[in-house]
Amino acid sequence: MRLARLLCCALAAALFTITGIVLAADPATVLRVAFNAAETGFDPQAGGDAYSNYVNRVIFDPLYGYDYLARPYRIVPNTAVALPEISADGKTWTIHIKRGIYFADDPTFKGARRELTAADYVYSWKRVLDPKMRSISNLVFDGKLVGADTVVAAAKATGKFDYDAPIEGLQAIDRYTIRLKLNYPSYDLLSDLTTAATAAVARDVIDAYGDASGWVMANPVGTGPYRLKEWRRGQKIVLEANPGFREIHFPASSNTADRAIVASMRGKKLPQIGRIEISIIEESNPRLLSFEKGELDFTAVPTDLIRNVLDPGDKLKARFSQQGIEMWRAVQPAITYTYFNMEDAVVGGYSNEKIALRRAISMAYNTDDEIRVIRQGQGEPATQPIPPNVTGYDSKFNGHVRFDPAGAKALLDKFGYIDRNGDGWRELPDGKPLTLTLASPPSATDRQLDELWKKSMDAVGVRVEFVKQKWPDLLKMGRAGQLQMWSLGNISNTTEGFGFLDLLYGPHSGVTNLARFKLAEYDKLYDQARELPDSPERTRLFQRMSQLVTAYAPWKLDAFRYETVLVYPWVLGYKHNVFDQHPWMYLDVDVERRRASGK
Repeated sequence: MRLARLLCCALAAALFTITGIVLAADPATVLRVAFNAAETGFDPQAGGDAYSNYVNRVIFDPLYGYDYLARPYRIVPNTAVALPEISADGKTWTIHIKRGIYFADDPTFKGARRELTAADYVYSWKRVLDPKMRSISNLVFDGKLVGADTVVAAAKATGKFDYDAPIEGLQAIDRYTIRLKLNYPSYDLLSDLTTAATAAVARDVIDAYGDASGWVMANPVGTGPYRLKEWRRGQKIVLEANPGFREIHFPASSNTADRAIVASMRGKKLPQIGRIEISIIEESNPRLLSFEKGELDFTAVPTDLIRNVLDPGDKLKARFSQQGIEMWRAVQPAITYTYFNMEDAVVGGYSNEKIALRRAISMAYNTDDEIRVIRQGQGEPATQPIPPNVTGYDSKFNGHVRFDPAGAKALLDKFGYIDRNGDGWRELPDGKPLTLTLASPPSATDRQLDELWKKSMDAVGVRVEFVKQKWPDLLKMGRAGQLQMWSLGNISNTTEGFGFLDLLYGPHSGVTNLARFKLAEYDKLYDQARELPDSPERTRLFQRMSQLVTAYAPWKLDAFRYETVLVYPWVLGYKHNVFDQHPWMYLDVDVERRRASGK
């Protein structure tokens, strides 16, 4: 009898082990992470900031994604059956989507299972085109789709986008097939189809929950591995595994470097983690302290605290390595810069004296100190609008403005920005006060940057004041043209670098182009470049565009950043990806190992 009981227990354990590989995520398994800035909301077509899109990417499904383990990065089908079928002239794309993929349950569907169809993608992409949406992802389809301009023009004239109006270049030709007809070959489109902005939403959901702009920020319903469980704006986001998510398993790899990762996750159905808890911790010290206490399972190290983590030579300190913590380091596909509002009465404009003012400001600001002191050496001077690790970056081009306060003073003097009343501060050439206003979030790092800006501007006799608001509020103000200057960063989530140049494209002023830079030559080069594949010819156009940015100075180029990520040993399946810092779907947590650590 005792032997029988033992055999039963052994069989049950074996069955648990076998079925545990294919069961849905364990609700008791929790991954704890942090964002260093607040999200804006969870509508993939309306959103655009990196933090919201970390969430959007696991709630909604684009057609394509990147192979999680492959390096170099490789695009693979996600909800699509295969890569697009593209005509010989590059202008007709046919995409088939997989059958049997369903949206997460929602009251909108009245108890029925709602299947993903080609029409959902067509509708979602029309949302990107809808002027009322003000989607910053408009560049994905802007000017590309045959017949779309007519529908967009009508929407601008009437104030209402007709979602039922046919667009020749954007059709669902049957329930599972999308047909695109392009005005010109678009070689960057495939990478765009990996992004959250091109993911599918359900029209039923948008109709039920949409606000006056058609945005649905608080009721995300997608086909992805997670769904929104709880949201306290700017404080905490909780996701739970979608129980209706389709059958996907951890990918295989023949790369020997991936052997341990694959072994820890072999055969596991994704996602394994039942609950993602995301805390918004804007200040660096509390964020790193939370990690050290084990309250976060992995984190990007704040640059201002990097020496708390790394010894000279960028070696991980013993107190971390002795815990089995793993470190990943790379140059981000990102750029930090300070934009000038080209429509602002003080710093905007294209005349020589306005260009001289912006250039002098750039010369007066000590970027070297920013990188050495505030960023603790975790970066390098930005040389162009396109960062490393993406297509179009030219290692030979250097448009960085050298720190030269004496030269800045001479330039200001030459163009009439002088102290006329003897109070120690320069005035505009017409004698009116010269005061810079720089937008800045309330974090400790931003306060350090504020101090450096003030010190740099004081040294050349230019007043600077600061507009202090949280990041989402500054974004709203920036899009409305209400900020004179703002230091911020942009990071790519694809290998295509073309999108960085969109940040200065005239027709996208107030959407992605917060500087409101409008230069005919730049826009013409942009239009030419977007019809070319990644090639020396396109890179030459990019270089000329970078030269124009240097010449007219709508941006002060700051830094290309280094990223250091720390991961506790109980996090399984993690492989650093410069395009996605939060690959939650591919992870698991060894709960027993975490418990044994005492954290």
